[in-house]
Amino acid sequence: MKKNNNAQRIGQLSAIAAMMLAGSVHAADAFSSDSEWMTGDWGGERTKLIEQGIDIKMDYVGEVGGNLHGGFNDDKTARYADQFGLGVALDLQKLWGWDNTQAKVQFTNRNGYNISNDRVGDPRAGTLSSSQEVYGRGHMVRLTQLWIKHQFFDNKLDIKAGYFGEGEDFNTFPCEFQNLAFCGSQVGNWATNIWYNWPVSQAAIRVKYNINDELYAQIGAYNQNPSQLEHGNGFKLSGSGTKGTVLPVELVWSPNPNSLPGEYRVGYYKSTADADDVREDVNGFDAATTGDAYRTHSSKHGYWFVAQQQLTSHNGDKSRGLSIAANATFHDKDTNFIDNYQSVMFVYKGLFDSRPKDDFGIGAARIHVNDDVKKNAELLNVSNGVSDYDNPVFSPIRETEYNYEINYGFHVTNWLTVRPNLQYITHPGGVDEVDNALVAGLKIQSTF
Repeated sequence: MKKNNNAQRIGQLSAIAAMMLAGSVHAADAFSSDSEWMTGDWGGERTKLIEQGIDIKMDYVGEVGGNLHGGFNDDKTARYADQFGLGVALDLQKLWGWDNTQAKVQFTNRNGYNISNDRVGDPRAGTLSSSQEVYGRGHMVRLTQLWIKHQFFDNKLDIKAGYFGEGEDFNTFPCEFQNLAFCGSQVGNWATNIWYNWPVSQAAIRVKYNINDELYAQIGAYNQNPSQLEHGNGFKLSGSGTKGTVLPVELVWSPNPNSLPGEYRVGYYKSTADADDVREDVNGFDAATTGDAYRTHSSKHGYWFVAQQQLTSHNGDKSRGLSIAANATFHDKDTNFIDNYQSVMFVYKGLFDSRPKDDFGIGAARIHVNDDVKKNAELLNVSNGVSDYDNPVFSPIRETEYNYEINYGFHVTNWLTVRPNLQYITHPGGVDEVDNALVAGLKIQSTF
């Protein structure tokens, strides 16, 4: 029944898209390499809609991952995961005369399988990152965005409210790599069970104040509701199941040294929901030894730093050149599975004159498991009387996972980028007993 429901929803999305395209797509415009959309400008109708304040969004991301060597299971195969998006951005000033007001509605549908789950990582421990970042949060249609925002006081103050995720505004980061450790808001990847990244939405409000042209500060409040992760709750708007509130605050500086763009973010988050200790019981002893319930904390917290800076131009062309990016997150050692993460990436756009819109990227990331999680697993194994890693009851000892990726983005057209990549994962899941893995990937990004 679930598969049928998903099929029906996909069919409904496809029907909506077909109605929007019907009678307006001109064959000469569709698939033009100069168009920013695969379906073209619909005989000029799409541009007219944008001028009226209606910008229809349709996009697709597909990712292939194949295990070439190593990992927990070296039986070679490939997995495919994808996401289809359909939405509309509205300029309400153009539509209805509401000054400085915008709104957006976005639906997403994810499907497929992840090579990391059953080939790269030990299923008892999993992996810390993922070789296919688009995988996750269920095979289902979700309402990912439903919000309205308004600017006050000559655009100094910006308030956004509705349903959306933290990573849209806080700890934001591009998603051009395929490995999850280099893609999107990293706090959401490592702040266990509280910060939900795309495509999950939550009731939220975000308030931003522009201090000057280069600097702004913002604060938000996001409903922390684990039930929204459940299958079938992709359109849930009620507050039932709420555990608390996630409160992020961030300062963002966007300088332009030598007229080359940069962005620097520093932020802090706190969750007001109860969180279990990763090691201690209610009396402060090792829960794995006593068998008592884990101690409960009234909150959990963490902070982050993000830096992105273009370093060079290419023969005077500032749309080309070398950029560097770095991420770091640090989390509550009492309650969080991951206590710290760091990454660095280099991307060169327009490396070759014959391919000025292509890009070449390389990145490295370190993900460290909380030492108390390691100790807890060791104590569990002692308590269960097991010491052999191959024993199904054995709890794998997890420490640090390293992820590396090298990729090349072929800008095939303005609406299609194909990005082959190679990934190398050291100690998948942070488990030393698992062989280092080499994964071949292919990421397809298209705008309809």
